[in-house]
Amino acid sequence: MRKQVLRSLAVSVLTALFLTAVVGFGFLTGPDGVVSDALYHHSSATDGEIVVIGMDQASLDALGPMPWPRSYMADVVGLLNADPDTAPAVIGIDVLYVGESADPEGDAYLADTAEWGGNVVSAAAATFGSDLVDSEEGFYMDTMAVLAWDEPFEALAAAVDIGHINAMADQDGIIRHALLYVDNPAGERVYSFARTIYEKYAAYHDIPLSPLPETNRDGFFYLPYTAAPGDYDSGISFVDVLDGLVDPELFAGKIVLIGPYAAGLQDEYRTSIDHAAPMYGVEIQANQIEAYRSGAPIPREASEMLQIVLLFLLSAGMIFFMTDKKVVFSTFLWLGVCFGWIGLCLLAYSGGWVLHALWIPLAATVCFVASVFANYIRASKEKKRITATFGRYVDPAILKELLVQGGSAEDLGGKMFNIAVLFVDIRGFTTMSESLAPPTVVEIINKYLTLTTQCIMRHHGTLDKFVGDCTMAFWNAPLPQEDPVYLACKAAMDMVEGSKVLGEELMEKYGRTVSFGVGVHYGPAVVGNIGAPQRMDYTAIGDTVNTSARLEANAPGGKVLISRVVADMLGERAEVTSLGDSIKLKGKAEGFEILTLDRLN
Repeated sequence: MRKQVLRSLAVSVLTALFLTAVVGFGFLTGPDGVVSDALYHHSSATDGEIVVIGMDQASLDALGPMPWPRSYMADVVGLLNADPDTAPAVIGIDVLYVGESADPEGDAYLADTAEWGGNVVSAAAATFGSDLVDSEEGFYMDTMAVLAWDEPFEALAAAVDIGHINAMADQDGIIRHALLYVDNPAGERVYSFARTIYEKYAAYHDIPLSPLPETNRDGFFYLPYTAAPGDYDSGISFVDVLDGLVDPELFAGKIVLIGPYAAGLQDEYRTSIDHAAPMYGVEIQANQIEAYRSGAPIPREASEMLQIVLLFLLSAGMIFFMTDKKVVFSTFLWLGVCFGWIGLCLLAYSGGWVLHALWIPLAATVCFVASVFANYIRASKEKKRITATFGRYVDPAILKELLVQGGSAEDLGGKMFNIAVLFVDIRGFTTMSESLAPPTVVEIINKYLTLTTQCIMRHHGTLDKFVGDCTMAFWNAPLPQEDPVYLACKAAMDMVEGSKVLGEELMEKYGRTVSFGVGVHYGPAVVGNIGAPQRMDYTAIGDTVNTSARLEANAPGGKVLISRVVADMLGERAEVTSLGDSIKLKGKAEGFEILTLDRLN
């Protein structure tokens, strides 16, 4: 038993290590991202506080390909801020205006218009790469080094607030994280375009600021999307605003984002809220702003190491507890773990934590399938072992019941049973065999043993062994039986009757005949697989077996000797003749009563 537990424990640990390694080496990064994104991100209605003015295809058709003259943007900003009562709280320009253009007057016009409005945030961007850094701790390679920094031209930079618009996808090309800040080459920390806009909006409406999200060492945090691609599409085109076709009151006190909104402008990305449809950069900025505005805690990603340890422990535990268990138990455990984990993920997300949604359910599924398959293979082998152990000498009905109950060969050993034991021997066989040829002797004994076997099987007994011309059988093991004593005695009487017909054949063919002597006793005995590892037999041992054998040894040909306990259990169903203690059985004290079984009803 201890060896089996240790083996199960070893298999559980090895399986858990394999699953942990699969996760640790990143093989589930893509699939887990798909499942987690589908679980956590759902589109909800926007409240209209963020309005997108799209530099869309209609604008491109009307104004020509970009870049447009900067005076166009200046005109739009001027129109939006023309009336203080309808002016937006913030205007975010998601366009890079780097360096002076070929139109100095247009540059100055844009800078002056933005400064006059006082509510404009313009975009900057960093170029990242790897750089060797010399620190107090030595040299190291910084993979997020800022190699270049693009910000608005000098006059515009002095007139507006600046926020970076860098967006970086995960390994699978999906944008799940936002970069809160960039430390530019001048050593200045520049916060994101979205955060800068949010802070100006909060100041305009005198709203307490939500705390900065916790980031990793590179400044990234998990972005909770609440709007899908197209949800911020207000249908307001840049050219329509420029032409004065949009009512300025639509923008009063709101956040206005102006940015590319056409497929050919190379500003679209795959995001965690929708892997199929691309989202424009300006919509990603809107989602970030909404994450700050909502006031809900921005989720933090739970420790990878903690989740890997949990994955290991849970996988090992599932394999261990599913081993040798019924499919129903394993199914409930598997479903409980899967749905329980999904529920925990949703609960944790609402509380501000992000868990890997796929790791545990997938590991649980692998453990479930592996355990079911292993249990099936183990059960098949066990059935073969049971069939090999009992198939030749147990009644088929008993064998079928053993297989149905799922017993194992190891379990069918070393147990105490109250059994009815039958011994039967051929009287006169030795004398007859001395005068016959060996093949004839074998033929005769096979006929007699076939007869005894058929009688035993017919009455659902367990054939224990053949010892020369002697047969041993017992009832009430390996499975309990109803009325085992009656079944044993019925088999004994059938043997006596059957031997008469067989004896007549022998007399006719060889001029000689034989008969059976039978003994039946009932009592406790140890039943199990007994022997050496090289040769095991399922047999019964104990005083009950010895007593039955001695009853048979003293039984005349054609007679069945039984003990008093057998006669009492048969009751009125049998006609018996008591021999008292006239026959002395070896090992039995005085007063052990022996009876002949004359008739069985």
